Amino acid sequence: MKTEDIKNLFNKFESIACEYQGVECWSARELCGLLGYAKWERFEGVIARAKEACENAGVNPSDHFPSAGKMVELGSGSVREVADYMLTRYACYLVAQNGDPRKPEISFAQNYFAVQTRVAEMVERRVLEYERVKARHKLAETEKLLSGVLYERGVDDKGFAIIRSKGDQALFHMSTAMLKRRVGAPAKRAVADFLPTISIKAKDFAAEMTSVNVQQKDLHGMTSIEKEHVDNNKAVRDMLLSRGIVPEQLPAGEDVKKVERRLASDEKKVLPKK
Repeated sequence: MKTEDIKNLFNKFESIACEYQGVECWSARELCGLLGYAKWERFEGVIARAKEACENAGVNPSDHFPSAGKMVELGSGSVREVADYMLTRYACYLVAQNGDPRKPEISFAQNYFAVQTRVAEMVERRVLEYERVKARHKLAETEKLLSGVLYERGVDDKGFAIIRSKGDQALFHMSTAMLKRRVGAPAKRAVADFLPTISIKAKDFAAEMTSVNVQQKDLHGMTSIEKEHVDNNKAVRDMLLSRGIVPEQLPAGEDVKKVERRLASDEKKVLPKK
């Protein structure tokens, strides 16, 4: 395709995008002609195949192919409602993938929506990575606060490490050392740096409860504080299990420090140079 044709199609695809229930969508009726289909009936067959591909991918088609009537003007000047679909970017990508590849418009659409879908996936990945890094920082702050509270109540750094390890045992049903081997964490690194987000938040929640209860119950010394922390971790574990989540069976997360460096590097690339 010529550069001019590509630019022309790009502008057309952008111009018919609209917002439907807060989501960027394209009207199937408008997309039909733009993709080189003269008859709606033939294009409906493409949509049907796209919906099937969506379902086979484990995604609910109704989330990406919602039905929406469209009013059209007849030759007599009157109007009537015809069937239409509001297609998300993902739906448009599947439609393009199931269209006639001989049509230059389909070829363009396959690439146009593939790029846009990839951008959306990258944004989603970055958001999830950011949430994990944020959760790890929050856990570090909570544990620092808890360490200070415990120090005032007769527990030194060594004692705090023991209590934290007993908490891991209660939450994951394995020792911290075993958990490190399970997630591939080096011996001298914190196991939380290699846990998935939900596990990091679970540890944080249990530590928060310990910090609050130690003060409210006015607990002192290793024995009573260790029991409190173990009980809190058991409570968090029971909550997760009740929702079908087994902490020790969750997949390990990428080294959170590596993720943090990648996020910082990506940010530098988009920030204007001073």
